Amino acid sequence: MRSIELFAGAGGLALGTAMAGFHTVAAAEWDRWACNTLEVNRDRGYPLLRNLAVLRGDVREMDFSEHQGTIDLLTGGPPCQPFSIGGKHQAYKDDRDMFSAYSRVLAQVKPRSFIIENVRGLTRSNFTNYLNYIENILRAPEIERFENEGWERHSERLTECLTSTAEIGLRYVVERHLYNAADFGTPQKRDRVFIVGFRTDQDVQWHWPKHTHSQSELLRSQWVTGEYWDRHEVPKGLRPSLPSFFKKKVCEIRGDNEPATTSPWQTVRDALIGLPEPTFEAEYSHVYNHRLQIGAKSYQGHTGSPLDFPSKALKAGGHGVPGGENMLVLPNGLVRYFTIREAARLQTFPDGYLFDGAWSEAMRQIGNAVPVVLAQAVASSVAEKLCEASIRQEGRKRLMQ
Repeated sequence: MRSIELFAGAGGLALGTAMAGFHTVAAAEWDRWACNTLEVNRDRGYPLLRNLAVLRGDVREMDFSEHQGTIDLLTGGPPCQPFSIGGKHQAYKDDRDMFSAYSRVLAQVKPRSFIIENVRGLTRSNFTNYLNYIENILRAPEIERFENEGWERHSERLTECLTSTAEIGLRYVVERHLYNAADFGTPQKRDRVFIVGFRTDQDVQWHWPKHTHSQSELLRSQWVTGEYWDRHEVPKGLRPSLPSFFKKKVCEIRGDNEPATTSPWQTVRDALIGLPEPTFEAEYSHVYNHRLQIGAKSYQGHTGSPLDFPSKALKAGGHGVPGGENMLVLPNGLVRYFTIREAARLQTFPDGYLFDGAWSEAMRQIGNAVPVVLAQAVASSVAEKLCEASIRQEGRKRLMQ
């Protein structure tokens, strides 16, 4: 199955969809460092990016009409800054709001399905009306916005068309869901919103994938069975005390004799298995992007990520302000920055995947990415339904012969 990715960044979503069985034929991205990362990995022969066409530039100025009717999945993570909690929250007033650009390509390519990911801030109550508008332009992307027409009036026209019985052309069934990446095995607490759509002629009955990991099972392995500490060979004398805010929950877990249906959340310690302690002088020849970055400091409100829990959500940029998200708290209480490779592992990028640019540039790429395994989980559920639809359509063709 073939896919196209818009606003590709460093390739987290593209890798996840590739692992789900899609072949990304083109990836559009304006940032030169992210484009370099995609090209470096493709040119090295990284298998998940084989024959990838990297399109550098503004999606609003690109023509994808040559792909019409040949694409199974259109993916993308429109810039999150207009909706991010750490931004100015200007939504449609921000020039980086690219949902209309995504909708234009959707109308041009007419893929069988699409996946969009974005930040949790998109679902904030003050964006409710605009989020409804976004979902409606995805439901009926061929109903274009007139020149000098405000989004509110366009929204009214879309609502009128979508609630009428008249034929309005290309249509998608659209669903939205909020996930915590830790619930799918990412060693990081990272909330991402997904918007998924299927072209109506595919006639699929689709459901969001169920989470595979849980906090409860991590607490069980740490504070009930002790399996977590044994596996990491942490002596009893060096194990931390049970945090007071988890004591009640651990008591409940001790009394629960039902078999586990999920795996434990992955922790930072889990993620760093096999990586040598980074040094500043030289990067290890057998580990890519694993050089120590000095200068990390801890202060009030800037405390870093714990070792034995999923990390805080990595932030784009070097310092991870305001919470010290890009720092690790060591067992002795000191802090240091995550290396590029460590951050990549927290986003579940494969170890063979390289990032171009200095530490701050690479951390910005990683901080903007969607976790690979989370993207894979959502894309796999879409791939399954597309395959079922193809089988049904092939069966109908045979009956008509």
